[in-house]
Amino acid sequence: MSPSLNAPQRDAVETLKGPMLVLAGAGTGKTRVVTFRIANLVRHGTKPSRILAVTFTNKAANEMQERVRGVLGRNRSKDQPVVSTFHSHCVGVLRRHIKRLGYPSKFAIYDRGDQESLARATLREIKVSGEMLRPGDLITQIGSWKTRRISPQDAVYVAETDKQHLAATAYRRYQRALKNAGAVDFDDLLLLTEDLFRKFPAVRTEEANRFDHLLIDEYQDTNGSQYRIVQHLATGHRNLCVVGDDDQSIYGFRGAEVKHILRFTKDWPDAKVIRLERNYRSTTEILTLANRLIAFNTNRHEKELIPARPGGERPSIQQYANEEIEAKSVVADIGKWLTMPGLEPRDFAILFRTNEQPRVFETELRRENLPYILIGGMSFFDRGEVRDALAFLRIIDSPDDEVALLRIINKPPRGISKKTVEWLNAKAVSGGVTVWEIMSNTNHTASLPNKAQCAVRKFAAQIQTIGHRYQSDSKQPLNELMTAWLQEVRYKEDVERNYPEPNDREARWNSVEEVVNALAAYNDRVKEPTIHGFLEEIALAGRELERDKEKELSRNAIALMTLHSAKGLEFPHVYMVGMEEGLLPHHRSVKEDGDAIAEERRLCYVGVTRAQDRLTFSLSLARRKWGQLRESNPSRFLFELIGKADNPHKMRPTSRRPGGKAASRSGGRT
Repeated sequence: MSPSLNAPQRDAVETLKGPMLVLAGAGTGKTRVVTFRIANLVRHGTKPSRILAVTFTNKAANEMQERVRGVLGRNRSKDQPVVSTFHSHCVGVLRRHIKRLGYPSKFAIYDRGDQESLARATLREIKVSGEMLRPGDLITQIGSWKTRRISPQDAVYVAETDKQHLAATAYRRYQRALKNAGAVDFDDLLLLTEDLFRKFPAVRTEEANRFDHLLIDEYQDTNGSQYRIVQHLATGHRNLCVVGDDDQSIYGFRGAEVKHILRFTKDWPDAKVIRLERNYRSTTEILTLANRLIAFNTNRHEKELIPARPGGERPSIQQYANEEIEAKSVVADIGKWLTMPGLEPRDFAILFRTNEQPRVFETELRRENLPYILIGGMSFFDRGEVRDALAFLRIIDSPDDEVALLRIINKPPRGISKKTVEWLNAKAVSGGVTVWEIMSNTNHTASLPNKAQCAVRKFAAQIQTIGHRYQSDSKQPLNELMTAWLQEVRYKEDVERNYPEPNDREARWNSVEEVVNALAAYNDRVKEPTIHGFLEEIALAGRELERDKEKELSRNAIALMTLHSAKGLEFPHVYMVGMEEGLLPHHRSVKEDGDAIAEERRLCYVGVTRAQDRLTFSLSLARRKWGQLRESNPSRFLFELIGKADNPHKMRPTSRRPGGKAASRSGGRT
């Protein structure tokens, strides 16, 4: 046994029988505990292959396997513990038994591209056009239903909108076609495994008997199917160890249910509960705020992080007039720290709530030539809607820009078919002119069919009209010009038509709004603003970013990421930006119930506990909304963090804790 384990860690490692819940707070060494516990089971006579450890990602599974091998010894026999993701384990179960459900044992697993091809064929079969329901959106909706275990037969009863009713009809045919093809999709791996266990007790018993010990990592992230599969596998031997932290349950939108970890001692009344609370990551000053914040959540296992690193710099809250000044100031502060010896770009992280927020920070980091990497998503400037908006600007500035013109020639749909586009291209090539010259000359388009001719001429007239407006009124703000163009082509209606999921639709439209905000900021900053100048700034910044790609790939770069993407990571210097009502907590959660706010608070807590040495919160007193500055309100979480909000639960005695035989404190580093 390693002497570096503290008392509660050692307790978790040495408890080798029965159900056990290990509440592992942020930075308390859960990976270390999991690794040493598996090794200890082997040392006490458990055959390695009789141990199953399940986690959520291949990366986490591979890392756990490497650590276990490191502790057990790499030269050990080939008999190793089985470390797997939920989905990988289910593939093995299905390979052995799926014939009972009418599928071939050599079933295919469809990826996203395969799913969309099948969805496209299904929609064609029921005569639903892409404008009514896109294949990608159908797959998203089916995935949402499957996560909630809503069958094709039941989907019609839960559908609310017209598009959901179309999706329900398509869902039945999609699932039938999938089975007829001898294939399953990613969601089916869980659902069909659960079906096997429920319908065939002999299969459930056989699979459960393959192992004597079951360990589940990140238990707070389990969805309903995963929860029930765990119950089926562990009921016989009851040697179930789950590790997790209800305070870091932030994936409700993926179907994760925090109630699974909260009710563990009800499911397993004889369970031992061990709390790992000693945090080796962050300073006392940072953890004081984290503990104060999360205490506002009522439905949780009571615990608090105890610092192993006393003292530290007190976290600061910075207020700025608007988001551009916020970005400038944060980037300037990072630049100042980077002049000090011993600090690298990889030591810094900027965390935000929504995918639209990093735009101003990307712009400033590019301007200051500081290396950065956007983790967990594509660059703001690479998003489809942003590229559409920039293409609109490029053809206003220069209609001869064929790449931009062809990108949005029928986006939103305006009756210019692929066949018409091919004709325009061929005509331009044969005449040695640009596509725009063909489009804008009625003599050239006269040979087109009447419907196509009218569509092409109408689009050309739109471009000419707004281009003339831009050339003739140099004082008109560029953001107003862009807004007028979006209204003219009815782009928002196209977004609403193509993306039925409210969250997806909102995120995409917010990206367009951010382009308008960027134009407004550029308009305010430059004496003689032009579309060409704005596009040139972005193009130059993009080339600078391309030159810095090698540094990005090596991760010696400032990390920009959402709070969701930051879970599991840590940085010496963390900036939590946009600490405003409507952003964090997100405005959707404010409209919903207390559970939604509780998850937003957990998300804030995850952000706080990423910081090792220094933590800075920032907010804008005003934020642009469609180019206009609107006042913002500080996040309620800021008041909770600094002790300026009343907590009706603060008087609860900390000694009273729900369930379990033990209530140990502390932990160890990973």
